[in-house]
Amino acid sequence: MKPNFIQKVTNWGNFPVVEKEMRSEDSFKKIKEFVLNHNEIIARGNGRCYGDASLGETIFSTKKLNKFISFDRLNGIIECESGVLLSDVLEISVPQGYFLYVTPGTKFISVGGAIASDVHGKNHHAEGCFSEYVTEFKLMTENGNIITCSREENPDKFWATIGGMGLTGIILTVKFKLKNIESAYIRQESIKAENLDEIFRLFEESENWTYTVAWIDCLQKGKNLGRSILMRGEHAFQHELPQNMAKQPLRLKKKLQPTVPFYFPGFVLNALTVKIFNLLYYKKQAKKEVKSFVDYETFFYPLDAINDWNKIYGKAGFIQYQMVIPKETGKEGMKKILETIAASGNGSFLAVLKLFGKNNPEAYNSFPFEGYTLALDFKVNSKLEKLVEKLDNIVQQFGGRIYLTKDSMSRSSLTNYLKNIQSSKFVSLQHKRIINNNS
Repeated sequence: MKPNFIQKVTNWGNFPVVEKEMRSEDSFKKIKEFVLNHNEIIARGNGRCYGDASLGETIFSTKKLNKFISFDRLNGIIECESGVLLSDVLEISVPQGYFLYVTPGTKFISVGGAIASDVHGKNHHAEGCFSEYVTEFKLMTENGNIITCSREENPDKFWATIGGMGLTGIILTVKFKLKNIESAYIRQESIKAENLDEIFRLFEESENWTYTVAWIDCLQKGKNLGRSILMRGEHAFQHELPQNMAKQPLRLKKKLQPTVPFYFPGFVLNALTVKIFNLLYYKKQAKKEVKSFVDYETFFYPLDAINDWNKIYGKAGFIQYQMVIPKETGKEGMKKILETIAASGNGSFLAVLKLFGKNNPEAYNSFPFEGYTLALDFKVNSKLEKLVEKLDNIVQQFGGRIYLTKDSMSRSSLTNYLKNIQSSKFVSLQHKRIINNNS
């Protein structure tokens, strides 16, 4: 066994930064030894969650669990180790005519992390969460045993692990389904909305589209509150594509990927620069409605085009705050949230609004339920904790919920997610913080 070592560890938001022991192994036997010889462990994938979810006293990194086991090309079923990234899955599946049923806004997360967070995408209202397409996984429990979990075998562990934030054990391997596609392109429509009333109406009118998402200007006030651009899309059929795309419909040309070379100074992102960015982003689409074909990377993963974009927020880091408000009070709740953000001057550089469909009641730890979800990026500063507290109170007032995968600062009651998970040696700093804040 390799000697223990301590290192600085943080997730994508660069907040918080901790000094903890982190280990990685590729042998199930060595992983078992590691589990049996430590009292507190949390598994960590690629560290692309925003908060403190995968940080703990002792961290097991799944990065070495990066092998594919099988790919049933006839039925679109893939089996791989839990450290395999969604980007790796797409690299081999898209040229074969398959795509992920559900993907979040980055392809650089691990398959194990996708289960632990039960990730959602732009299509929750139509196709649910990642877990809907997971057929089984192997889980190492606190006694070092490896069990197979599915809807039929060990179903209690299966459902507790989905959205369970790593508190049931270490996911080792995963088997899941992919969807058929004819091309690597999306037929997209972008529609400008002048305010919150219009964007909610557009979402309702677009419920028959598979993918819907809106960028929203969170610093607008008055009649422009909720000014936004809705993007809706469908996987394009080959016969629909322009000639230059139809020649090789399942293959994309490689693009140059710029890299942010250093942490931006703290003063660069402020209320004024965020306001200017939002204005330019809204104005760059001259027409009310634009129809186009875009490749899947542009549609699903726009930020992945820039390496180390998190450095834009400076060394202090940033948080992403994401909540869901029930559909019946969604507009009223979002209005209050946007008014609170605008009044604070602590604008979000990126704000994304989506519509959730009905949740799967068996996946009791999953974040989504039927309603509207808003994700906001905030630079860490001295005023942020007070703003988060205000937002938490609004979310609670409207019967909403916070997404644990993004959380690193909330103090509201979040234990409902974890009520059916018994205490074990798999514990994160986030779990401790939530318990301490609600004890």
